[in-house]
Amino acid sequence: MGRIRLHYDRRMTATNPCLWFDGRAEEAARFYVSLFPNSAIDEVVRAPGSYHAGEAGSVLAVRFNLSGVPYLALNAGPDFKFSEAISFQIDCADQAEVDHFWEGLVAGGGEHGRCGWLKDRFGLSWQVNPREMNKYIGGPDPDGAARAMAAMMKMGKLVVAELRAAYEGS
Repeated sequence: MGRIRLHYDRRMTATNPCLWFDGRAEEAARFYVSLFPNSAIDEVVRAPGSYHAGEAGSVLAVRFNLSGVPYLALNAGPDFKFSEAISFQIDCADQAEVDHFWEGLVAGGGEHGRCGWLKDRFGLSWQVNPREMNKYIGGPDPDGAARAMAAMMKMGKLVVAELRAAYEGS
């Protein structure tokens, strides 16, 4: 009996987030692109005719990418809002990146939260996490990991040096 070989073609199966906005899709896409390196607006789609959330010629959708990851921002009206049930996690290389995104994403009306979470001015939730956190929270020393976790639970912005100190017991 012959083998069946399945071929995975990323172009056919890729998914990307579609973010629902009430008239601010282009503003949001430009804001996000300004914060993330190697990012761009790929296409602005204008409504061919009037629709429930806009007039002919208004921005209907914006295709953009953040560090190469595709997104779609859709102007679809006021019916739905973002909630914390969906968030985007930023895997930051170091404390400088954490600081950049922690302050940048709340600019213009966002709000800081606890444990590395924040909401931007559009109401979208983000988790700003230092990559190094994983070796402390999930480290091989269970007592150290518990101390790092307890320290993290008291933080707003995650601070690598404080997580490391907690893990090491210093």
